Amino acid sequence: MLYRPIGLAILLIVAVMTDFAVGDDWRAWRGGRGDGVSQETDVPLTWSESENIRWKAELPGWGGSTPVIQDAGLIITCQDENGALFLQLFDKNYGSPLRKIKVGTGDVPRTSPKRLRQKFHNLHNLASPSPTVHHKSIAVHFGNGVLAVYDFEGNRRWERNLQEEYGAYTVWWGHANSPLIVDGKVISVCMQDSLSDLKDQKPVESYLVAHDLMTGDLVWKTERMTGAPAEQADAYTTPLVRQRNGQTELIVMGGNQLDAYDAQTGKQIWYLPGLEGGRTVTGPTADDKRIYCTRGMRGPLLAVDLKQVTTGQVPESAIVWEEKQSTPDTPCPVVVDDLLFTVTDDGIAVCRETATGEVVWKERLGGKFKASPVAVNGRVYFLNTEGLCSVLAADREFQKLAENKLDDETIASPAISDGCIYIRGRKNLYCIGKAP
Repeated sequence: MLYRPIGLAILLIVAVMTDFAVGDDWRAWRGGRGDGVSQETDVPLTWSESENIRWKAELPGWGGSTPVIQDAGLIITCQDENGALFLQLFDKNYGSPLRKIKVGTGDVPRTSPKRLRQKFHNLHNLASPSPTVHHKSIAVHFGNGVLAVYDFEGNRRWERNLQEEYGAYTVWWGHANSPLIVDGKVISVCMQDSLSDLKDQKPVESYLVAHDLMTGDLVWKTERMTGAPAEQADAYTTPLVRQRNGQTELIVMGGNQLDAYDAQTGKQIWYLPGLEGGRTVTGPTADDKRIYCTRGMRGPLLAVDLKQVTTGQVPESAIVWEEKQSTPDTPCPVVVDDLLFTVTDDGIAVCRETATGEVVWKERLGGKFKASPVAVNGRVYFLNTEGLCSVLAADREFQKLAENKLDDETIASPAISDGCIYIRGRKNLYCIGKAP
């Protein structure tokens, strides 16, 4: 069933709705902890277009952004066929569209002068960065540079354009880094070709920048120039937020370097250079012992020992293992207990020991993958681009528990909240869950 807008009254009910308990919110790209793991315990194992679909809602446009969820509100970004950019709010429990907010418009260049400005890969558009939400504040960033914060009533608190302020993006395949809300600040990252090897070209800056969540005022801006040449400087990753040694660290992977920044000041805390590979799409993840990341362009998957990560340059010995075979180019890793799960873009799922990188099992799932796997209740959900989701046991023994098919193209990563899985297709948004 496709639901029609029913007005502001429903929006006002969102904050006080009590039919459903508030579960583990999915407040940003890869969830509230940024690791793709949900604490929910009762999510569906099986579904189809006619089974376990609580609701299905038509989207006003497409994009690669993940749905984000807080309380009973679900937020998603879209771009329509005319170039309009939207922030769409839904009631997560019933699928009712609550408010459609036009943020602006933008072109999606598919061709451009070589290396002088961004052009977009055919699989995404300006609505690739995922929104983030915190205490009724919604932060959005689009590939045209627009960075804005709205409240749940649809009021725009502030807006800035990072391209207008800091220069046109030169990332080769279209800006896609998602913003984060951390300690009262909206954190954004831009990692792009510096063009430094081109004659008479002023080097283009890569940077992290923080704005005040309530006012939009600049809090800090930190240059991030790693020396990576040309496309190797491009990264489409989102910082991983971790508390360590009394600091809130922003862990960043891209430009042939893994490093971390103090969320309060923007000052670099530590850095691990020399991770040559290529442009980086796969973002980092971590547990309490190691950080796991992939060198760009299907390069080696590696683990960094957090005990050897303090301040300044991290010694090469901190890389405790590095594996070259069957590594992802786009989907991020996910950790469950002492196992690391990945899937390659061409559909090979791998389970590794987190301590050693040793392969526990490797199996072909089939299809193409861009979405990152999510883990919940002892399972890992792998969603390919054709709407097929393979559910595997998060176990040392390979067990395919289910295969579930939706009739839509699925690039975005799933979100999980209150016993439901939310999957964004090109045309529709699905809530997969048992009937209330």
